[in-house]
Amino acid sequence: QVQLVESGGGLVQAGGSLRLSCTASGNIVSINAMGWYRQAPGKQRDMVATITSGGTTNYADSVKGRFTISRDNAKKTLYLHMNSLKPEDTAVYYCNAGVSHSLGTLLVWGQGTQVSVSS
Repeated sequence: QVQLVESGGGLVQAGGSLRLSCTASGNIVSINAMGWYRQAPGKQRDMVATITSGGTTNYADSVKGRFTISRDNAKKTLYLHMNSLKPEDTAVYYCNAGVSHSLGTLLVWGQGTQVSVSS
């Protein structure tokens, strides 16, 4: 079984910063692309940022220049550094990862962590 556990969410004032973490555990051979997604109340889940196993990144236009995605392959951990936060960044943030294990490949999602930005 493979799990992703997020942490680092919370309440912050506009203009503030947060760092989210997402750690993978379980029967893992390798981790392929990883990403952060977010879902605000009443809205669909949208891509925030993704990163390949080689470190190539991709960002939603709304977060370019403010958020940075990174990963530590040795620690099986994904990060999202969020700066200059805005109230519209308020959402539940989810990480996902393409994980290769002994029986095949899975797309795994974390349970989500709440980020709230006050104006």
